[in-house]
Amino acid sequence: MVEFMKWNRLLSSKRWGYERKVRNNRMDDRSEFQRDYDRLIFSSPFRRLQNKTQVFPLPGSVFVHNRLTHSLEVASVGRSIGRLFYNLYKEDHPDVDEQLPNLQDIGDIVSAACLSHDLGNPAFGHSGEAAIASYFIDGEGKKLQNDVSEKQWEDLIAFEGNANALRILTHPFRGKNEKGFALTYATLASIVKYPCRAIDGHIKNKHHRKKYGFFDSEEKTYQVIADELGILRDVDNPNGFVRHPLVYMVEAADDICYNIIDLEDAHHLKILSYDEVERLLLPLCGEATLRDRLNSLEDNGSKVELLRAKAINTLIKACAESFYRYHDEILRGTFNTSLIDSLDAELVDILQEISKISIKRIYNAPTVVQIEVAGYKVMNALLEEFIPSFLNVNKTPYDKKLLAMMPVQFQIESNHTYEKIRSVLDFVSGMTDVYAVDLYRTIKGITIPTLN
Repeated sequence: MVEFMKWNRLLSSKRWGYERKVRNNRMDDRSEFQRDYDRLIFSSPFRRLQNKTQVFPLPGSVFVHNRLTHSLEVASVGRSIGRLFYNLYKEDHPDVDEQLPNLQDIGDIVSAACLSHDLGNPAFGHSGEAAIASYFIDGEGKKLQNDVSEKQWEDLIAFEGNANALRILTHPFRGKNEKGFALTYATLASIVKYPCRAIDGHIKNKHHRKKYGFFDSEEKTYQVIADELGILRDVDNPNGFVRHPLVYMVEAADDICYNIIDLEDAHHLKILSYDEVERLLLPLCGEATLRDRLNSLEDNGSKVELLRAKAINTLIKACAESFYRYHDEILRGTFNTSLIDSLDAELVDILQEISKISIKRIYNAPTVVQIEVAGYKVMNALLEEFIPSFLNVNKTPYDKKLLAMMPVQFQIESNHTYEKIRSVLDFVSGMTDVYAVDLYRTIKGITIPTLN
C-alpha cells in the first residue's frame, strides 16, 4: 500500500514547547501561522540579517540586497506560491475549507518559513560557512576530531546554515526562553530542506539529501516534529525523512529571488549592462506588449524593475502549477527534484542560462570575491581564538578576558566537547559582518576600543 502524508497533520498549528496549549485559529484576528511571521519579524536574529552579506558587499552609495531584504522578498514570493496553489486546489475540491481548514493558511506558513530560512547563515555569505568548516577540516580544529563522535564530526566539518536555523529557533539558550521561538510545527518543518543528519547527507542523486538539515544536537528535535506531522521516513535512510511538502515552495521562492534579483543588483553596480539583463529576463516575462512598455520608459533602472517583476510573476505561477501537478508525488515523498527544475523545458533552459552568467559575471566579480576572502580570514581567526579558550579546563587570564566578550547565552556549563564547540559556533555564526570585523580587529590589536 502506497503511503501518503496527510495535509490535516502536515499543517498542524501546534507550537514547539507549548504542545498542550490549543487555540482556535478561526476565533482570532491572526492565524497561528501569521503569529509565526510576526514573531520572526520582530526577532533579534532576523534584524541582524540587515548586516549580513547576501552576495555583494553591504551597500555603500548604491543599494544592493542584504540577507534581510532578500528574506523579505522570498517571503513575499513564497506567500504567493502558496496562495496560488490553494486556489488551484480549491477549484477541484470546492469543500476544501471544510475538509482541510488549514490549507487556506499555506501562504502564511510558507511566508513565515521563508522569513526564517536564512537565520542560520553566518556573516560574509557562503564563505562564512566555508570558513567554519575549514577550521575543522585543515585548521586548528582538526585536532578535536577524536573528542567528538563520528556523526558530530560530520556536521562540524560541513557547517550548514539551514541546520543552524532550526537550532536558533528551537534551542533553549541560556537566559532565553527555554521554548526557543515557540513556532508552529508546520513552520519549523517547512524550513528544513534536507531532513537528514550530516553523516547521511551530501548524496548527489537525492535532492532531499544534497546537504543536511539538522545538527546532532537537534536530531531528536526534528524527529519529534516529523513524527507529530506524519512526515514519512526515508526508505533509503532509516535515520532521515522525506521533505515536508511546503519545503518545495520555500526552496522555489528562494531560487526565484536569487536568480532574478541578483541580476538587478548586478545592473545597479554596473556589472551587467541593461541590454544583457533584458536579454536574460525578457523571455521570462511572457507579455507580447511588454516591449512597448519598456520603450516608454527612459530610465534603465525602471526597465529592469519592470522586467524583474514580470519574470518573478511568471515563475510564481509556474511553480504553483508544478506543485499542483506533482502534488501526489510530493505527498508520497517520491518527488526528487526542485520545483524550479520541474518547470517546462523552456523555462528551465532560461534559468540555466541566467545561472551560468551569474556564476561567471556576478559571483566571481572582484568585489564579491574580495568580501569572501576577507570574511574567510575573519571567521577563521575568531574560531582560532574562542574555541581553544572555551575548551581549556585550566583557563589562562587571557582566556578569561576573551570569554568575557561572549554573551551569557553562549556561556554554557558542559563536560561535552561537542556542546562547547556548538556554543562557540552559535556565537560566531550569529555575528553580523560589521560586528565580526570589529571584534576581529579588537582581538588582533588592530583597533583599540575607545569610550564614547
